[in-house]
Amino acid sequence: MTKIAEQKNKFCQKVTANYSLEFFLIHKEVLGMKIHPTAIVDPGAELHESVEIGPYTIIEKNVRIGEGTTIESCIRIHSGTKIGKFNKIYHAASMGGLPQDISFNPDTVTHLEIGDSNVIREGCLFHRGTKEGKATIIGNNNYFMGNVHVGHDSKIGNHNIVVQAAAFAGHVTIGNRAFISGMSVTHQFVRIGDNVMVGGLTKIVKDVPPYSMIDGNPAEIIGLNSVGLKRAGFKPEIRDEIKKAYKIIYHSGLNTKQALEELHKLKNPSDEVKNIIQFFDDSHRGVTDHRDIRKQGSSE
Repeated sequence: MTKIAEQKNKFCQKVTANYSLEFFLIHKEVLGMKIHPTAIVDPGAELHESVEIGPYTIIEKNVRIGEGTTIESCIRIHSGTKIGKFNKIYHAASMGGLPQDISFNPDTVTHLEIGDSNVIREGCLFHRGTKEGKATIIGNNNYFMGNVHVGHDSKIGNHNIVVQAAAFAGHVTIGNRAFISGMSVTHQFVRIGDNVMVGGLTKIVKDVPPYSMIDGNPAEIIGLNSVGLKRAGFKPEIRDEIKKAYKIIYHSGLNTKQALEELHKLKNPSDEVKNIIQFFDDSHRGVTDHRDIRKQGSSE
């Protein structure tokens, strides 16, 4: 084989190997966005021109995807899903599918709303709401590691980290800057407050108050999330106020109602202490008890 023939053969092999890539580039040029030719995008979907869609992904009608968002391969974005700007959704995720609620009527129009700058890793499963016009809501700047499940009607705040295979049942509410460890399970209607640290494999059936650490099955509060508060930039005097509030709630010998009455008497409490008081006042499921400090050895 001549040198020219060898070069021609290599070129043909390269073209064959990269056919889908070349087709992809043609799509980009024509449509102004990077949509892989094997992806299926309903004409009723609204995509910003900068959106990237990977191979074998399905985008249904009545979907809206904002600027700079990347949807990787083998993902399904179901009807009624709204995705904001600069999100990254990885392989085999499913966003906005029918809620796992046996009483749900599939004809009911509900939504999944995802904010901006979230990372949603492989195999995550987020369901839409159950009531007409209502939504499951994901905030901004969250990081969901692989195989995380967010059940219908849940509300996730901002800057949370959710580790591999954590699962939230329906109507769960998560605040901001919580760290939810892997394979933890949260019962329906539970609330998890701001800056909470959840231990791995934890079974959560009651509300988890802000700034605390929770662990175990059954779950118990094991102290303050002191390291997390320092890393989040809470000043020492604020951390001390939080600590004093929790000592009144958990270690004063008062019941919860009596402890809250004492906290309500405080003059000029910090916003963080107000947040704690409001969290307890608003609880319907009850708030998780503290581990017996005689068994734990210390409260912090």
